[in-house]
Amino acid sequence: MKIGCPKEIKPQEFRVGLTPHAAHEAVAHGHEVLIETGAGVGAGFSDADYTAAGAKIASSAEEVFAAAEMVVKVKEPQAVERKRLREGQLLFTYLHLAPDPEQTKDLLASGVTAIAYETVTDRIGGLPLLAPMSEVAGKLAPQVGAWTLQKANGGRGVLMGGVPGVGPAKVVVIGGGVVGTHAARVAAGMGADVTVLDRSLPRLRYLDDVFGRDFKTSYASAGNTAELVAAADMVIGAVLIPGAAAPKLVTRAQLKTMKPGAAIVDVAIDQGGCFETSRATTHQDPIYEVDGIMHYCVANMPGAVARTSTIALGNATMPFMLALADKGWRKACEEDPHLLAGLNTHAGHLTYDAVGKALGLKVMAPAQALKV
Repeated sequence: MKIGCPKEIKPQEFRVGLTPHAAHEAVAHGHEVLIETGAGVGAGFSDADYTAAGAKIASSAEEVFAAAEMVVKVKEPQAVERKRLREGQLLFTYLHLAPDPEQTKDLLASGVTAIAYETVTDRIGGLPLLAPMSEVAGKLAPQVGAWTLQKANGGRGVLMGGVPGVGPAKVVVIGGGVVGTHAARVAAGMGADVTVLDRSLPRLRYLDDVFGRDFKTSYASAGNTAELVAAADMVIGAVLIPGAAAPKLVTRAQLKTMKPGAAIVDVAIDQGGCFETSRATTHQDPIYEVDGIMHYCVANMPGAVARTSTIALGNATMPFMLALADKGWRKACEEDPHLLAGLNTHAGHLTYDAVGKALGLKVMAPAQALKV
């Protein structure tokens, strides 16, 4: 199979869809790999690294899209990239379609077969291709939140760990999954007073058993959430419903109850955000203020640590990428229902139920799509 990897063009996105090691594996499996020149530079990989791995270097994105049977990326295809997709082509990347009707419309119009990293599952109900970036984003969230809290950035001017005689920042993490757990660990490691909210009692018990001395846990009822958010210096949104739009857990009215200059970090912004006042920002212009509350809503947070993120993502995606290339997408998905769960569009049909519900579109069952 001809596997193509273009350079990411989303603002301040420095990751790359294929590492040289992944390219080497694909070539060893008998596939042809085409990398756009400079695609790996932001993650610390040169064109020479890819040629040493057996890949070929393309002079442009147009060349990659035109030649590739499978396009491997990191972020959702941008408008100009979507125009280059075609029916019969396979796209393997993050998509986050639920809050993005324009992208969904374009993918359906192109006829491309699109498998989304974020909806591929595993045997224990996890999301193995989302988890590495969730870990990165979770660890970054307190770091960028602490920066947002600095007075020069419009924040309250509160130090995460405090100093002798002055208490630490109060941090509330909404969601106790992968993002929330890593965010809580790092925030607690910075010396903050951390509380994790979740609606799953088994998850709260697990967090309490493993991290009980590091941070507190609490049930995420609406009333309890409102009280803790009002008292917080920083609130980290870490709620995920696989493939679906994120629920809005903090309303604009609640901002008036918060401390002036408090910081919100919305890690769920890729799925539309879990705060009513959230809107996607970039690393170039990451924060904005609403009603005195500072919002950090960068939609590709892991791109800030591109080398770590690229290698971590590549480790996770490589086995699936090779299965798709070795067997073809139909056979690979027939043999692996967890990979089939990643199918979001095929030949003009939407194939992921949560996206259909979010956007009011008709959905074809993935198993049926295998026959189209």
